Amino acid sequence: PIGTNWSVAAKAVVDSISGASPAYHTQALTQMHDERRAADAAATRYYADGTYTFGINYSTESDYISRGLSLGATRSSADKNTTWNVGLNMSSDDINPTNHTVVGETKQVQEYSLGITQVMSQHDIAQLIVGYFHGTGYFSDPYKIFDNRPRERNESTALLRWNHFFDATGGTTRWSYRYFGDSYGIQAHTIAAEYVQPLNGGWTVTPAVRLYSQSAASFYVDSDPASGPGPTHPPASAIFYTEDQRLAAYGAHSVGLTVAKQLSDQWQVDLKANRYDQASSFSFSGSGSPNLAPFTAITYQIGMSKRF
Repeated sequence: PIGTNWSVAAKAVVDSISGASPAYHTQALTQMHDERRAADAAATRYYADGTYTFGINYSTESDYISRGLSLGATRSSADKNTTWNVGLNMSSDDINPTNHTVVGETKQVQEYSLGITQVMSQHDIAQLIVGYFHGTGYFSDPYKIFDNRPRERNESTALLRWNHFFDATGGTTRWSYRYFGDSYGIQAHTIAAEYVQPLNGGWTVTPAVRLYSQSAASFYVDSDPASGPGPTHPPASAIFYTEDQRLAAYGAHSVGLTVAKQLSDQWQVDLKANRYDQASSFSFSGSGSPNLAPFTAITYQIGMSKRF
């Protein structure tokens, strides 16, 4: 906080990434290592019935630089039970892959959002946010064989959240559904739920589950075992094509558990474990893109926070 009407926030991140990256589908793994440094800052002006926020961000990697601006505003009703919010994000990226397949490529993105948060009762609060994304420039993956994507991408999203508090247990359920559709032909659905249960001694336990499914991009090239160890060749007449598994049709299941402990009025620690399973057979339609290798990840996270 700065005075009574302003606040500022800032964050710095350093990511060190290593592992393997496939050249096509899930094949031809090559070792990779990169480091990303990012920072963002925002200032917020508070009024009796709303806020205005201005933010900037910057991120740099060995082959990617991103710069962005954001604007946001909220407006609440007189009884504070209804809050509207609008947002605008703009970014400009420079792309120079280390394999020099392209040089000096760029990408520009504008994102718009509109949302409403409504207090339904003493126990329920709901939120709806719709968004639109428009991007132009270089969207292909320079490190994947046979990857050529349109130089324009449009996306639409809708997110619905509902939280309910239980008097009997003092716990809260958090439900959400998210729809995603884009000009690539992908349609995705995400259903998530978690239950937050406070316990004696400052403990909180939060189990969570998440289901995800998406269709394939219209120019996705399916894996063909007949092609042997090499990549599947796109159709001769294809203008756009990709063998990136992230643009295939598949589904995913995720389950997790977070345990938090309030040590004092200022300090809190938490431990989170999560298991993620991805496979074409998990698609809501019952069958996704053929011959995709299943993927499983188990993550652990420990955190500590201090309020001043």
